[in-house]
Amino acid sequence: MKEKFYEKVKQYMNVHGMAKPGDCIVAGVSGGADSVCMLHLLMRLQREIPFRLAVVHVNHGLRPEAGEDAAYVEKLCGQWGIPYHLREVDMAGYAAAHRLSEEEAGRLLRYQAFHEVLGEIRAGARGRIAVAHNADDRAETMLFHMFRGSGLKGLSSIRPVRESVIRPLLSVSRGQIEAYLAEAGLGWREDVTNGEDVYARNKIRHHILPFAQREICGGAVSHMGELADILAETENYLARETERLYDIYVQEDLERKPGGRGTADAADETGNLYGEVKIGLNGFRAEDVVMRKRILLRALERMTPYRKDITARHVAGMLELTEKDGSKELFLPYGIRAVKEYDTLFLRRIEAVHGAGMQTGEEESGPGQQAAVYRSLPEICIAESALETGVPVEFPVSDTGSFTFILWETAFLPAASFFYRKEQNIPENRYTKWFDYDKITTSLFLRARKPGDYLTIDDALHTQSVKQYMINEKIPKAQRDGMYLLADGAHILWVPGYRVSRQYRVEKNTRRILEVRLRGGNDGGTDRGIADGGRG
Repeated sequence: MKEKFYEKVKQYMNVHGMAKPGDCIVAGVSGGADSVCMLHLLMRLQREIPFRLAVVHVNHGLRPEAGEDAAYVEKLCGQWGIPYHLREVDMAGYAAAHRLSEEEAGRLLRYQAFHEVLGEIRAGARGRIAVAHNADDRAETMLFHMFRGSGLKGLSSIRPVRESVIRPLLSVSRGQIEAYLAEAGLGWREDVTNGEDVYARNKIRHHILPFAQREICGGAVSHMGELADILAETENYLARETERLYDIYVQEDLERKPGGRGTADAADETGNLYGEVKIGLNGFRAEDVVMRKRILLRALERMTPYRKDITARHVAGMLELTEKDGSKELFLPYGIRAVKEYDTLFLRRIEAVHGAGMQTGEEESGPGQQAAVYRSLPEICIAESALETGVPVEFPVSDTGSFTFILWETAFLPAASFFYRKEQNIPENRYTKWFDYDKITTSLFLRARKPGDYLTIDDALHTQSVKQYMINEKIPKAQRDGMYLLADGAHILWVPGYRVSRQYRVEKNTRRILEVRLRGGNDGGTDRGIADGGRG
């Protein structure tokens, strides 16, 4: 069995070109069964293929027995005559400083250590980093990504080779690995956290996969590996098509700033990129929606340091923006602003954008009136898909401040009665307002005033034009032109710092409450740039 196992792994490595004469391979060895098995196989393969082999052990500084693990790996390397390199890292501190999970921080620090050692010793040879993921890991990752709503790339799971990283054990199961070690008379170190259900992956490993293997299909792990290969091939093809179309429709003017990084084993170039990406929409709109989404995702990834923060919701918002008429605007993670101007979509990531997309237009005028000129600010769509119950979503607005939207379910809001107590249907807070979300009839927009805009001014639902309201309130015309309003079609929910529309008041039968806050800025928010005496 031991020799058959070795031949299977060797063939898998040959098929994927993992090791060639003259290579320098750095193996990440924790001391666990998988990494000890991988190291033993690489040591045997070295007799057939002349490559240099070294070991890196990373001590994350978390477990009391971590020092014993390091000593075990060092002793093993000494017995087998393999160079040993120890790297000690502060995983918990790094996670806190970079707002990452400890699992993600540990992964980043491990690959950083692997690359550092490889850079020190490879001396011009082709460098490889060997890690010990197996077939069970691949199946677990596939399920983990599926449960989290991943796309095709995530479902294709762990790849055999990705840039300089190789995974020799990806075709064999954990059970086969332990059987090989037992037959070879090799021991290993057990990480006690692997037996706990603290991490989501451990729950999949301990409960879901064993159930699938036992109750649904005995070859589930193997079949999932085959599916991952098919999905990876499909994703590779689509990735090539995406790059081809990206070159046709997208122009970049980007500059990397200090603090950016790409994930160590990622093929995508991501980082702290500032500047502008410009997408021409004429031919773009004719492409299949699948490719349009991929191009938009690729453009967004080029400007963000952490791909995990980009979701399908953000891509859907960008796609919606490309399909609307006129000038629109959407705010995305990391201070990225998507601005549609005529037949071009701009992605901009800079400290501030002033006057982006400003145009002029005419307001309708009555008899004897001179037509007034309105400034057309970029419109910001607050799509329902952008709102999650209880999760604040922030939209910075140049020269105005920052609007924050939170959607509440009254069934899960113990203090819901606060909103509709007698004489207090809408709380008297000038820069925080609450609305009955289910009374909104179209998509919400933050935008400048338009001809025909109106407010509901009393409980009898009488209306008044926004133009007349602003005149009555003696709001300076220069200020009117630059004010963002919260609009449901032509019906204005809120003139920030002034009135809200009574049509959208919160009542006893309200199911969902939309809370909107405005902070900072020159024309509103917590500053005193708006005249005192505004109405709730």
